[in-house]
Amino acid sequence: MSRFDLIVIGGGSGGVRTARIAATHGARVALIERQRIGGTCVHAGCIPKKLLVYAAQQARALRHAERYGFAEAELPALSWSRLLSAVHAETARLGELYERNLRAAGVELLRGSARLAGPGAVELEGAVLHAQHIVLATGSHAFVPDIPGREHVLTSDDVFHLERLPERVVIAGGGYIALELASVLAGLGTRVSIVQRGPCLLTGFDRDLSEHAAAELALQGMDVLLDSRAVAVEERGQRVRLADGRVLDCDATVFATGRVPNVEDLGLERAGVAVGERGGIEVDAYQATNVPGIYAVGDVTDRLQLTPVAIAEGHALADGLFGGERRSVHARFVPTAVFCEPELAMVGETERAARARGVAVDIYRNNFRPLEHALDATGSRALVKLVVDRSTQRLLGCHIAAPHASEIVQGFAAAMTAGVTKPQLDATIGLHPTVAEELLTLRRPIPDA
Repeated sequence: MSRFDLIVIGGGSGGVRTARIAATHGARVALIERQRIGGTCVHAGCIPKKLLVYAAQQARALRHAERYGFAEAELPALSWSRLLSAVHAETARLGELYERNLRAAGVELLRGSARLAGPGAVELEGAVLHAQHIVLATGSHAFVPDIPGREHVLTSDDVFHLERLPERVVIAGGGYIALELASVLAGLGTRVSIVQRGPCLLTGFDRDLSEHAAAELALQGMDVLLDSRAVAVEERGQRVRLADGRVLDCDATVFATGRVPNVEDLGLERAGVAVGERGGIEVDAYQATNVPGIYAVGDVTDRLQLTPVAIAEGHALADGLFGGERRSVHARFVPTAVFCEPELAMVGETERAARARGVAVDIYRNNFRPLEHALDATGSRALVKLVVDRSTQRLLGCHIAAPHASEIVQGFAAAMTAGVTKPQLDATIGLHPTVAEELLTLRRPIPDA
C-alpha cells in the first residue's frame, strides 16, 4: 500500500502516540522509523536514565546502611556491564512492546529514512508514499559545540554504552541532563566535575532551587564550576581546557549542552515548511505547520522537550484529525523533574518569571532536613517553595528539592490546573511524616527582598 490517511515520520513517544490513536479512530496509518521504535525516551533518555538513577540510589543506601543498624560490611562491587545489560534488556522489551501495540492497532511499520517529497507525498528509500496528512515527529539529538577535540567528546547517549565506569569524568553543561548524569556517576563512585558556562545551574528553574542544587551536589563531593567554559578537549577526551586557563584531567568528557531538533534531510525547504531561529519546526496551537496537511509534534518543534508533552500533542492531533475532537495542549502547568540527588521538581512559574510579568506575589519557602536523612551522614537538606498571586491567592508555582519531589509535584500540577488557592492548601490536612506536608504548613510569606 502506498496511499494512507496519515504518514508519521519518527517512531519516538510523540510519533507512536499519534499513529496509534489515529489508527484506533479508523485511519490508515503508516509510521516510518529508521532506527528503533521508542525513540530517545525509551532507548537513550527517560527509561535507561531512570534505571541508572535507581542503581545510584541503591549504592548510596548501601553506603549508609550502618547508620540504620546494619552491621558494618564490605560493600558489594558494582558490575557495570551487568547493570547496562539489564538496562538494555528492559529498553529492548519496551521497544518491542511499542511495536506490538502499533501493529495491534493496525499501523503499518516501515523502515528507512524518509523525507517530504511534495504536497501529501513522502519519499522513502526511493519509493513515494502518499497521504492526506503527514506528521513530523523526528525528535532531537545531543548538541556538541564546535571546539577543538569535539570528536573525543561523549554525549548523554554514549554514557549508556560505556565499556567501563570512568573513575573521573568532566561534564560540560548545567541543565537537567548534566545534573542527572552527574548524580548517577557520582553515586556509583565516579569523581565528577561539572563545568557550567553560566552563573547558575538549571537555567529556567527557580533560582532558589538551582542554588540549592549546586550546594547539595558540592556537599556530595562534586566539583561545581560556575561561570566556566570548556574551550578544548585534549588527550582523546582525557583533558579539558577551560576558558580561564585551567585544565581538568579526567578519564572521560561528557557534553550535556542541550539538544537540537532532527530536521536534517527532511525535505523541509523543498516542501516550504517554516523553521524557527533555533531550527525547530514552527507549529500553531494545533501542531499545524505553515503548509496545509503537514504537522509536527514533540522535540522537533523545540518548544517543551518533554516526553509527556510530545505524547499529549500527538494524542490531541490524532483526535483532531480523525476523532472529531479538535483541541490543543495547554502547557501552562506542565510538571518537570530533575532526577538528581536530591530530586528536583517544579510546576508553574518561577518567582522571577512571575515578577517579570508584573504580578505581585507572596513567596513561601522552607529549608529543612527531611526525615529520610535524619539517620544518615549526608547532611542533605530539602527545600520547598510556593509562588502565590497576592491578589487572587492562586498558586502560580511550586518548587521542590527533596526525596520523591517528582511524585509530590505531580499532585500539585493537577491542583494548579484546577486553580487551587493558598487558602485551600491551608485548609488541607497533611500526611505525616512526609516531605509533601511541608508544602501545606507554609503559613507566613517571606518578607519581600
